[in-house]
Amino acid sequence: MTAYVIARLQDAAPHADIVEYIERLPSTFEPHGGRYLVHFTQHQVLEGEWTGGVVMIGFPDTASAQTWWDSPAYRAIAPLRSRHIEGDIILIDGVPDDYVPTAAVTTLREALAAS
Repeated sequence: MTAYVIARLQDAAPHADIVEYIERLPSTFEPHGGRYLVHFTQHQVLEGEWTGGVVMIGFPDTASAQTWWDSPAYRAIAPLRSRHIEGDIILIDGVPDDYVPTAAVTTLREALAAS
C-alpha cells in the first residue's frame, strides 16, 4: 500500500545548505521507489491555519519510506535542512484503491452505542 512522507516546512531565508539539500534529496529517495508528489507548490487554506510550504513524497510502502528515512544517504543530508528550516514531518500509510470507510463507521457506531 502506498505510503507518504509529508512535510509542512516553515519558510526560511535562502541558504547554500538548503540549495544543496534540495539538489541532493531526490537521489536519496529514488532508489527506494520514492517520487515527489508535491514540492512547495502554491496551496489554498480552506479551513484553519496552514503556514509554510508542503512537500510530499510517495513510496511503494511504509517499509520503503522508513528505509529511505533511515538510510545513510538521507541521514547525511538531513542536517542541511534541519539547521535552517523548522517543520513537521510525518510518515503515513495510504488507503487501498478499493477503500470504503465501513470499518471506521462501524467503530464509531459501536462507540456511540456504548456511551
